[in-house]
Amino acid sequence: MLDHFGSDPVFSPEQVLENRGRVAIFIDGSNLFYAALQLGIEIDYSKLLYRLTGGSRLLRSFFYTGVDRANEKQQGFLLWMRRNGYRVIAKDLVQLPDGSKKANLDVEIAVDMMALVGSYDTAVLVSGDGDLAYAVDAVSYRGARVEVVSLRSMTSDSLINVADRYIDLEQIQTDIQKFHRDQNHPPQIPPIERKKDNGNGSSLELPSHE
Repeated sequence: MLDHFGSDPVFSPEQVLENRGRVAIFIDGSNLFYAALQLGIEIDYSKLLYRLTGGSRLLRSFFYTGVDRANEKQQGFLLWMRRNGYRVIAKDLVQLPDGSKKANLDVEIAVDMMALVGSYDTAVLVSGDGDLAYAVDAVSYRGARVEVVSLRSMTSDSLINVADRYIDLEQIQTDIQKFHRDQNHPPQIPPIERKKDNGNGSSLELPSHE
């Protein structure tokens, strides 16, 4: 049944947009990167912001990511993000005993979603991480709608179950991907994590991009 979630909506797309009110966007940068990797696309972040806002009034768009301060390309990408509509929340990567690097920003996402309740009517969460299900449920109980956007194969059922609306990233990929003819937007710079849980218990290895 979950595979058909949202295929027969109670409200038309026009009615959904009319009822969204003020929108706040919360993007798990690492989760989005791995979803794009699975789809074989490069994200155009200007198009992404336009698609997620959907003509509604935008309160703020947050982008959460782990960073390597010595990575100049990544720093340049994050500077572009800050100057083009995103509030970047960055956290230094921590090296784990197995040699991988990781920065978990679930707490930051959850705290910001809760702290801003009352300032937005609809939260758009771009993540498939089931650890955020409790925060989504809490936000819903405080009167806000929550839309979850992520790749279905990387999305926890517990997160979908507490969302008011779920959008499979694969269904909107043509609206948000970067094409080679797009010259005005920077390339997608991946996070530096070498391994990342993809939401269903398995891990992905980030290939070298030197």
